[in-house]
Amino acid sequence: MAVHAIRAAIVKRSHLWFFSFYFGHYMIYETAPFQLEMFRLTEDETAKMVVIVAFRGSAKSTIMTTSYPLWAILGKQQKKFVVILGQTQQKAQQYLLNIKRELESNELLKKDLGPFQEERNQWGAQALVIPKFNAKIATGSVEQSIRGIRHGPHRPDLIIVDDIEDLTSVKTREGREAAYTWLTGDIIPAGDRNTKFIVVGNLLHEDCVVRHLQRNIEDGKTTGISKEFPLLDETGKSLWPGKFPTEAEVEQERNKVMDERAWQREYLLRIIPEEDQVVHPDWIHYYDELPSKNNDEYQYTYTGVDLAISDKDTADYTAMVSAQVHGYEDNMKIYILPNPVNERLDFPQTRERIKDLSKTLGGGTASPIFIEDVGYQAALIQELEREGYPAEGVKLHGQDKRARLVITTHLIKNGQILFPRQGAELLIQQLTGFGVERHNDLVDAFTILIRKVIDNNYARPGIEVIFSEPRRYRGLSDWNDYGNW
Repeated sequence: MAVHAIRAAIVKRSHLWFFSFYFGHYMIYETAPFQLEMFRLTEDETAKMVVIVAFRGSAKSTIMTTSYPLWAILGKQQKKFVVILGQTQQKAQQYLLNIKRELESNELLKKDLGPFQEERNQWGAQALVIPKFNAKIATGSVEQSIRGIRHGPHRPDLIIVDDIEDLTSVKTREGREAAYTWLTGDIIPAGDRNTKFIVVGNLLHEDCVVRHLQRNIEDGKTTGISKEFPLLDETGKSLWPGKFPTEAEVEQERNKVMDERAWQREYLLRIIPEEDQVVHPDWIHYYDELPSKNNDEYQYTYTGVDLAISDKDTADYTAMVSAQVHGYEDNMKIYILPNPVNERLDFPQTRERIKDLSKTLGGGTASPIFIEDVGYQAALIQELEREGYPAEGVKLHGQDKRARLVITTHLIKNGQILFPRQGAELLIQQLTGFGVERHNDLVDAFTILIRKVIDNNYARPGIEVIFSEPRRYRGLSDWNDYGNW
């Protein structure tokens, strides 16, 4: 049997062997076990959704966006229409350029795959056509829609999504939602029943696309495989001993990066908050079940309201955050109730929603409502009081929103404020993303609520606790500090 035929038979069965034959010039260091696993994931035809997070320089892009598209066509998978998607058109076309360069300069590839030709398709991106296999490799970006595209009778049967977000795009909830909606509403439906999806990225935010997909897989909402490959494992051992055999090589790489935050994020795959982040995601404590009201520990149920009396699309949201309070002083626990109100409401709608919520939480007896006492909001407070609802205005002494949130952080961090396992996701997003999220209405309602809870928990007769600066409560034992503010 001719050498060419033997080689073709071997590489068709294995992406790893394909890479070894055609991309041997990339194999400077001994292949690591995690890289072997990446090859295995590409070969696994039962894995229709694969999410990979790997450290910078791990060769993930070379394997997934340069080698795999070619093997998927030449090898046993016999893919006909491969689509590679990046954040921008320029980045996406670079993937195609990398493949093109290999086809032009790699004699074995030219011999086995060529000839090929370029074309412009209907959605503006370049594409490579490999007539020998009646196959096409095309690129696109988040700026484009690929809905309905075909190569002859073939819809995309392999879609590779690589780094479609960056630190700027994930800063706002709108940016993160746009990327996720694009992927789930436009890209995934563009495939067919047997289309394989490879999503490669990094953990840039608790709610970035990759992290969202990981949670979907973990929760069983999506069938797929998710893998993370940090440079160092939990014991500090290198995942690529061929390139980083000792701590000295790891430290040398770390010194090259210079930025500790980039090192943690890009190499150790840790989600790093912004430097000025007020509430960190790992401070959030959850509860699975509310304690009973029928015990001596239960105190009351309160609701904090942040008003935005307008239902226009450009307006802020009216937010209402409620909580049950159990225990006293340093043993106090604040259980945030699920499904806080976060809607655009006009004045009558707001009034009725507050009344309904107050009666519902009070079990038929109106429960207390706290509203910032400023400007036109005083009118609503007076109207609710006239109708017999315990609405109280809260004067915040000119304190800015950030300072008000800072005051609550010790209770969040030490677990005195607990959040429901489900039903408070948007509130948590606004808390952890405060300062960069476009809307923070739930945060405002939350801080009004917690302000009143703290007032009532630590207040002593004849003494008023004034929130005039972002100080942290440490408990009733430090009352003299509070009284001296």
